[in-house]
Amino acid sequence: HGQGTAADYERADRVSQQANDQIFDAPRVFHWSTEEKMFWYVNKRKDRKVYLKVDPEKRKKEPLFDHHQLAKRLAQESGEKVKAEDLPIDALEFTAHSKMTFEAFGKSWALSLDDYTLNQLGEKDRSEERSGGYWGDAYQEKGRKTTSPDKQWVAYTKDFNLYIKKTADDEQEIQMSFDGGMGKYYSDEVFWSPDSKNLVALRVTPNVQRKIYFVESSPESQRQPILHSRNYLKPGDALPQKQPVLFDIEKKESFAVDPTIILNQYSIDHISWREDSRAYTFEYNQRGHQLYQVFSVDRKSGETTPIITEKSKTFFSYNRFSGKKYRKDVQDGREIIWASERDGWNHLYLYDGATGKVKNQITQGEWVVREVVHVDQEQRSIIFAGSGKEEGQDPYFIQYYKVNFDGSGLTALTHENANHNATFSSDYTTFVDSYSRVDSPQTTVLRSVKNGNVLMELEQADVDDLLASGWKYPEVFHAKGRDKVTDIWGIIVRPSNFDPQNTYPVIEYIYAGPQGSFVPKNFGAYPHLAALAELGFIVVQIDGMGTSNRSKKFHDVSYKNLKDGGFPDRILWMKEAAKKYPYMDLNRVGIFGTSAGGQNSTAGVLFHPEFYKVAVSSAGSHDNRMDKLWWNEQYMGYPIGPQYAESSNVDNAYRLQGRLMLIVGEMDDNVDPSTTMQVVNALIKADKDFELVFVPGAGHGSGGSFGERKRRDFFVKNLLGVDPPVWEHQKEILPH
Repeated sequence: HGQGTAADYERADRVSQQANDQIFDAPRVFHWSTEEKMFWYVNKRKDRKVYLKVDPEKRKKEPLFDHHQLAKRLAQESGEKVKAEDLPIDALEFTAHSKMTFEAFGKSWALSLDDYTLNQLGEKDRSEERSGGYWGDAYQEKGRKTTSPDKQWVAYTKDFNLYIKKTADDEQEIQMSFDGGMGKYYSDEVFWSPDSKNLVALRVTPNVQRKIYFVESSPESQRQPILHSRNYLKPGDALPQKQPVLFDIEKKESFAVDPTIILNQYSIDHISWREDSRAYTFEYNQRGHQLYQVFSVDRKSGETTPIITEKSKTFFSYNRFSGKKYRKDVQDGREIIWASERDGWNHLYLYDGATGKVKNQITQGEWVVREVVHVDQEQRSIIFAGSGKEEGQDPYFIQYYKVNFDGSGLTALTHENANHNATFSSDYTTFVDSYSRVDSPQTTVLRSVKNGNVLMELEQADVDDLLASGWKYPEVFHAKGRDKVTDIWGIIVRPSNFDPQNTYPVIEYIYAGPQGSFVPKNFGAYPHLAALAELGFIVVQIDGMGTSNRSKKFHDVSYKNLKDGGFPDRILWMKEAAKKYPYMDLNRVGIFGTSAGGQNSTAGVLFHPEFYKVAVSSAGSHDNRMDKLWWNEQYMGYPIGPQYAESSNVDNAYRLQGRLMLIVGEMDDNVDPSTTMQVVNALIKADKDFELVFVPGAGHGSGGSFGERKRRDFFVKNLLGVDPPVWEHQKEILPH
């Protein structure tokens, strides 16, 4: 039984290139119209791509437009060949009844559905597209001016201080602050009260910005290298300290927040005014992420009152990835809905916005709220996504619910044993629900928010061609973790020519970043896993302890301990799987990952050499002192202590016993590529054998197609003991 043969490589390439194209009738994106009671979506069928619209009230599904008419008109106007069954349009939007715009052939177009008049709007101006910008530039001033809600005033900064002036008088300016200066200035981020009588500005003590540098060795624009730099704060670096200051523009008074109550900030943000201008609020995250507070500041007196205080002995999951920090002010802040893990699970609480006391816990139990979808202040109800509540289901499966503010009336809107993805109508009366599992193709239905009843069947995925190609469903597997109580969940991927009489090395694809959970839950071909399996491996992916979306205790395993990576749970999981499936050869286990997964995969062979024998690590954050401040301090703690060295792949490189390949992109501005080179340096000093793949011009990632081929060959050679087939273009010059 051949493994690692040329035929296996050819099959792996086919899986990589074709697998996703063999899934039909599984739409993922649904667009609700705000002007009409309808939604539309694109559906890829076996023979064509169709644009469909649905009228929820009439339970009617029909083409969004005449595909042949549009193809004909677009061909006439563009001079290009256009197929009705595969329209080359993108960024489609409805602008009014029976009118829509879209992009095609690098241009923007407007179409009237009444008579199929098509007008070219011009070249698409890519310069208008906005991006979030580079994260390292978050603290840079932008020189903005802010107009008051009544349009009478404009606020701005000059010479480190805050100024305002009448919009009708460009000459007369009023200086509001006088204590700004070099080393402590007023930010140009200003927040006006709704009645335009007050504003809040931030008095900033700036930090020193760290830069990292990259030499682009092989630029396309010139022969000589180019030096690049990025702003890039690392753990332990100084952060700007901000002091909110309230200004009364009539009385020319100001009230600064007492700096002693907001010491050692990680951040001061989310500044917002009450609708009646009686007060403003801001959120304070103390560095170390163990204290998080919401403050209210009275506009007349400047009195500052904490209305929510969240404390943790480990870390408070504040960032956008975790889904755990949520705040919604209702009744103009007289009540607040707040998410917290204080009882060990992520749940919602109702606060009295004036006193800061908890009125009641809204959700509770050994399961987690994953997302708040909608808060209906009139009905005093909440629609949210949760996971782990339904007995007998994968605890990561998302289901949708609604509940009243007082915790009563908890109603499941979805229930099927699958992972659900919902897209709600603008009035939150109906929603599209697409649900699936990795071993069960997608079903798409329209449901009622009232009771979750299915109003209309929309699509059922067709995977016949995928199965006919030999592709096999991943198997969902779970086993007890290190505590012998908690279930650890993962998947097993087998090759299309799988033979249970054969034995297979096992390769784990790992990403153990504490900000989320990562084992796939929706149906898909997952060609990156399936293609690797085709070479003669069993491929697994597991969520061990230390990752998110389970209990707080489960998550806290990562605290000051990223080297743990959930490995004790992962190893037990694979041992249990091998008991059931003896063809899994645990004497030959490999591991690979990218970014945090690159750190994890190297940690596997350094800290668990008795189990993991071969690793490929791409763009690894190998030393948390070298990586970005915001991600690493949350999980590794502040101030910097010995735990950073304990988890460092650089400091522990001397432990290497197995085979290791490191892949790094020259221009990676997400994870400083120097951290990979520091591992290389430590390995050389320890006289350890390894391989390095350095990709000129590449950014953060796995090395592109070249890196993928090198990874495949490394596993084939070191786990199968087979010399990989020579690459096609080398056949004539290399001996076979």
